[in-house]
Amino acid sequence: MALAKKSLEILTETMFYVLMAFLKTDMCGTDVAAFIDQKTKGRIQMGPGTLYTILAKFQSEGLLEETEIQGRKRTYRITDRGRRIYAEEVERLRRCLLDAEEEAHTAL
Repeated sequence: MALAKKSLEILTETMFYVLMAFLKTDMCGTDVAAFIDQKTKGRIQMGPGTLYTILAKFQSEGLLEETEIQGRKRTYRITDRGRRIYAEEVERLRRCLLDAEEEAHTAL
């Protein structure tokens, strides 16, 4: 069963960073967790339950695809749809920041 379109219109912060992790290379869950920890300098703490729930959701929605399975280790890559969703979220966040900056300047 596919998620309603609404659920991926705005990514949570953890979902955003999970997709970001795959922009340059294929990864397994452990690699993704290490990437997010390093990128955010520990600001985002993601347990395995949250991470693997997001990976499964992204796979079922066609944002990620499995590339390799070695025992329990599964490696994924981002799909074209995943890149598109990520780019749309980056653009949405840019617009939010521009609006916030504009309001901050007019409030002074």
